[in-house]
Amino acid sequence: MRAKIPCVSANDSPSGLQTTSAPHESAFLKACRREPVPHTPVWFMRQAGRSLPEYLKVREGIAMLDSCMMPELVTEITLQPVRRHKVDAAIYFSDIVVPLKAIGIDLDIKPGIGPVIAEPIRTRADLARLRDLTPEDVPYVTEAMGMLTAELGATPLIGFAGAPFTLASYLVEGGPSRNHERTKAMMYGDPELWADLLDRLAAITGAFLKVQIEAGASAVQLFDSWVGALAPADYRRSVMPASVKVFDAVASYGVPRIHFGTGTGELLGLMGEAGADVVGVDWRVPMDEGARRVGPGKAVQGNLDPAVLFAPTEAVEAKAREVLDAAAGLEGHIFNLGHGVMPTTDPDALTRLVEYVHEQTAR
Repeated sequence: MRAKIPCVSANDSPSGLQTTSAPHESAFLKACRREPVPHTPVWFMRQAGRSLPEYLKVREGIAMLDSCMMPELVTEITLQPVRRHKVDAAIYFSDIVVPLKAIGIDLDIKPGIGPVIAEPIRTRADLARLRDLTPEDVPYVTEAMGMLTAELGATPLIGFAGAPFTLASYLVEGGPSRNHERTKAMMYGDPELWADLLDRLAAITGAFLKVQIEAGASAVQLFDSWVGALAPADYRRSVMPASVKVFDAVASYGVPRIHFGTGTGELLGLMGEAGADVVGVDWRVPMDEGARRVGPGKAVQGNLDPAVLFAPTEAVEAKAREVLDAAAGLEGHIFNLGHGVMPTTDPDALTRLVEYVHEQTAR
């Protein structure tokens, strides 16, 4: 029998969870659908943990991948930022390499480094290790999602997965890479092997997102963290087809699909074509210009520089105001950072930012 994970709330209260309406009526999902909203919704990438003392307390002594497989712990960590910050959506606590671990890839998440692959994928024979993922491979996801939707009430739950390119980069390089040398060498030097690798990863990713949606996720986000390393022509030819397959795999569920990457200013138009309903814009491109590049018929998400949160409150609010002004008039805008919350961010700065955006945009 698993030990009960204690609730470690920022204010010893579960307040902050919406309980008076259904998730589909939330500001977050309305913005994803480009419908009128009562206020600009806010959530943060890496909000579940990282900077929260209550997160550090419940994670103490537990390895990252182990924590992702403990439903009670996943539930508690996912709820913590909703309680503390009053964000408009929760994002499921996990990691993009979880489905790879679930199908038997020998990997670990090394503190201070990131995912490390024991035997990188470098040859056609290596592809045999990338078998299909089934719901039976990730029962802890289904269990945790069920627990979370019961607790969250009307607050939407966002599921997520790593995009084929970013997962491929970890698998080929053997871990994080600054220049993606081996990844690009395979992409340019053996395009057939590369295409087959991304096809397999698209199938695994699509299956992982389906598990989350069927277990109760109200929206899903595809993280393509490293795709900004590519030129547009390479993205269109060698990566976009796999991303399209992922989005197509979950299209019939009707939940909003978000596409996110960093350093993707030159790729925003192509990312908009890949099939998502919402495209993330990082802080390097203003929201209005980002929306123009993404193209019509899509909501946008972003895009405060995460480093701004280390400045005084007045400066944070001034920069947030710039984001809101640039997004004024757009059909759908979800306020977020241009990337994830940094570990040393003051949690109170995030709480104040949520309050500011809600107050400034209340209709």
